[in-house]
Amino acid sequence: MNLDSLFTKDCSKAAVLFNSKKRMLEYLSQVAHQHSPHLSEQSVLDALLTREKLGSTGIGKGVAIPHGRLDGIDSTIAIVVTNREAINFDAIDNRPVDIFVALLVPANETEQHLKTLATIADKLKDKQLCKQLRSASSDQELYQLIAD
Repeated sequence: MNLDSLFTKDCSKAAVLFNSKKRMLEYLSQVAHQHSPHLSEQSVLDALLTREKLGSTGIGKGVAIPHGRLDGIDSTIAIVVTNREAINFDAIDNRPVDIFVALLVPANETEQHLKTLATIADKLKDKQLCKQLRSASSDQELYQLIAD
């Protein structure tokens, strides 16, 4: 799977500063709405929160992949955000999280959703990439790192 087509410059936000899981999920919803104005922030937030209720999407080592299914979209929307300070996200290793890659997928694309999640999780196992993502000082730099 080629990830460069999944990410866009307007959905890459470097070095933001939020102090809670809820506030980060709200911010991800806001970015999604700005990218796709037909999606309401609330519908995106509801999708992300519904998934989080099943268990944290914090996969460990400071990384989380919040995701949710949405009606009204025909392709996956990916958002990458780095937070200046790691926050509690109830990750599986109990470590705070500072790299977030949110995925919003069409409600009916289960198999593609799982493949995309696996590909992103695999990419984020690269310690050097994560180090570079954390040090990205601009949205453009963050976008180029994740899309390459």
